[in-house]
Amino acid sequence: MAPKAAGSCLLLALLLGVHGAPAEDLIVGASLPLSGPLASFGAFQRWGYERAVAEINRAGGVTVSQARRPVRLLIRDDRSDANLVSNNIETLLSREGAQVLLGSCTPALVNAGALVAERHRVPMVTGCDPHRAFVSVRAWKYVWDLFFDEADLAAAPFEALAAAGVATNRKLADLHDNGPDGQVVGGQLWPQLAQRYGYTVAMTGSFPVDATQFTAQIAEAKAKSADLLFVDATTPQAVSLRKQIAAAGYHPKVIVMEKGAEPAQFASTLGTLAEGVLVGGYWDSSLPYPGARELMTAYVAESHQPGSQHIADSYAAAKVLLAALAAAGTTNASAINDAIARTDLVTVVGRVRFDAQHFARLPIVSLQWQKGATVIVWPASAATGKLLFPAP
Repeated sequence: MAPKAAGSCLLLALLLGVHGAPAEDLIVGASLPLSGPLASFGAFQRWGYERAVAEINRAGGVTVSQARRPVRLLIRDDRSDANLVSNNIETLLSREGAQVLLGSCTPALVNAGALVAERHRVPMVTGCDPHRAFVSVRAWKYVWDLFFDEADLAAAPFEALAAAGVATNRKLADLHDNGPDGQVVGGQLWPQLAQRYGYTVAMTGSFPVDATQFTAQIAEAKAKSADLLFVDATTPQAVSLRKQIAAAGYHPKVIVMEKGAEPAQFASTLGTLAEGVLVGGYWDSSLPYPGARELMTAYVAESHQPGSQHIADSYAAAKVLLAALAAAGTTNASAINDAIARTDLVTVVGRVRFDAQHFARLPIVSLQWQKGATVIVWPASAATGKLLFPAP
């Protein structure tokens, strides 16, 4: 048989079931914020999920019930709306035949979909949902999360500043949204940590997740002469805040912007105003994880845009789910769920093993925007650059 014909026969064989009929797709469903204020996160997640599925399909799919079956990824746009996440997951499960699920992004969206998955007893693996925001909802049975712990994230800028030995007036202004992670990080942890590290919280303020004007809070922080400004907000809000800070003539020596300053869109929109802004990170392509650098290289080559750490946790979540499907060898939800529970997988975000709360904790580094890119400035063992201080 000619090589080309043999290759065609092999491909056909991989796509056939036990009786010679085309193998039925294994359907993975996901609801993602592809529009709305969280679209910058969703675009990266989509790429990570799609890449993991494409890789396993190139390898012939997943063996289930002694037949190699291709994987089909169905993604619905939740438009950054938690109510729509719930509707999307119901549709994916009830009408579109999804057998397993991947999560959305941020606690409000992930938890909304996770509750539907839990009710249907369908396994879901997700990232993008910090520890406390995830485990506080309920004792999960079918949903699994790999991400960071809020306490680690909240402490990172304090540790970075202590390690660098910077001099400030030790007055801190704390601004945060009233979403689940904003309330935990900004409303609870930062005030506690400020006291522990010898800082005074000069002012604190919260705002709705759809707020656009922050002039009153900024004016108060400026009036209090706070050298440190800590913010937890979505990307559109973080961008608006940074512009309004500059317009107000407020020049804190340290600016931390959690969540909103993660995506590349933050820096590309702000230009030089992003310089020096700190943000917590759970992944960087320089970290010594297998395939980390290659993953970022692939993203940049395909998209012609700077990457984000969200390509990594989404890719890893999909790899964990697909590995569990293969290990279970069946579409039985309980068997797949048991396989996820046994996960011990080295991924692009490090080793993933879930604890009794269905959470796999990723270590935190402190990132800083410098010349349009993020560099690791803490801890020293992972640093790719030095802390820029004070912020321009």
